[in-house]
Amino acid sequence: MSIKLRLSLLLFFFVISVTQGQKVIESNSGSPFELINLERQQFKFNFLSPGFTYEFALFKNVTVSSSVGLGAATYEEGYAFGLVLNNRARYYYNLNARANKGKNVSGNSGNYVSAAQAIFFSQLRLATNIEGPSDFNIGFFGVVHGIQRTYPKGFNFNAEIGAGYYKGDGVFSGYGPLINLNFGWVATKRRSRKPTFD
Repeated sequence: MSIKLRLSLLLFFFVISVTQGQKVIESNSGSPFELINLERQQFKFNFLSPGFTYEFALFKNVTVSSSVGLGAATYEEGYAFGLVLNNRARYYYNLNARANKGKNVSGNSGNYVSAAQAIFFSQLRLATNIEGPSDFNIGFFGVVHGIQRTYPKGFNFNAEIGAGYYKGDGVFSGYGPLINLNFGWVATKRRSRKPTFD
């Protein structure tokens, strides 16, 4: 079985387990599609890695997001730096606990685990030390753990760390880490939440 097929199956089972788990949790308290603590949608401008992020809620505690900005792929073969497309399927696991303690959950302020994909395109690359043709691409498939906090004026902090498989298109593939750190500003209106912020 190829590594690409294995990662696809892992992502599939991750999404299924999250959706089934939510249905079980919500069976006595309402629909699994109630968002409760999540924003329906959120658009953010990123400053540290210039670009933007769009995140929307699927159902309770689960969102999907895509972002475009600067990033680096670093694995056994070397590094590539340039514009990257990041996609995430996030499961926020502590929103209820934060809300019950009076902590901020506005702007999807919580901790999450996520299936992660990133695509590093050759046309948008600024620097690399990976040996190969000039038009190679790299795709990342893995899992990350992250935290996101959105503050009263809309300023946002997001940090992720994880690992996965870097699939080379025109170059060798391999395994490596993924680290993402961003500061930004949420441009969309957020729901009112409890007033305590951390």
